[in-house]
Amino acid sequence: MGLSIEKVSKAFTTKTGRIDVLDQVSLNIEKGEFICIVGPSGCGKTTLLNIVAGLEIATDGKVLLNEKEISEPAAGINIIFQELALFPWLRVIENIEFGMRIAGVGKEERRNKAEKYLKMVHLSDFQNSLIHELSGGMKQRVAIARALTLDSEVLLMDEPFTALDDQTREDLQLELQTVWMKTGQTIILVTHNIQEAVFLADRVVVMTALPGRIKCIVDIEWERPRHHNDSHFSLYKANMIKELQEEMRTIAAME
Repeated sequence: MGLSIEKVSKAFTTKTGRIDVLDQVSLNIEKGEFICIVGPSGCGKTTLLNIVAGLEIATDGKVLLNEKEISEPAAGINIIFQELALFPWLRVIENIEFGMRIAGVGKEERRNKAEKYLKMVHLSDFQNSLIHELSGGMKQRVAIARALTLDSEVLLMDEPFTALDDQTREDLQLELQTVWMKTGQTIILVTHNIQEAVFLADRVVVMTALPGRIKCIVDIEWERPRHHNDSHFSLYKANMIKELQEEMRTIAAME
């Protein structure tokens, strides 16, 4: 049981002809795994994430969650986009409760769950703040907390930390690692940042240029919790970055 991507292809028809975005992508993801996907811009990473989320339909192939085909947005899968879609007129805790309220969760239950995840992402003191009063990193924490309250089995993240400075990004990587270890959710994160992928993932999926195919899958065999200042890990990370960068340079040359 888990998530299975089976020979997924995606093509779009434009005025100038057919564009093949994904070609025969297959990947089995075990329950509770943390997967990162890297690859050059335009290789179909976000399209693949949208197909897994049920927001787009594959031209060929299929996605299965616990052996059930995904053809529309499903309760078991949640996604955090680059644009966080937080509501500026709502307080932090109301933003976190929003999805549960739409799902019909009772007032007391949704408040208890919102407070639980606010504590997990260290935002309890800001639950009554408005979104514009938060830093970029804090907004990301709100988005993560809101996604977690829906108890989805799979959490998809599309380059969630791209706009943040390096220190905030590293802080949130640590936070996400902690949240993942506590919840046991399956996470698939798309990123351009190789160091981020190595730090977070159990496996890193490297994709080719358009049309997107899986070039290779790299196992990150390192114990958790991981730390950025771990000297042993730093060496391991450097070796992995070198290997992944070679793949990326090969892909870039093919372009």
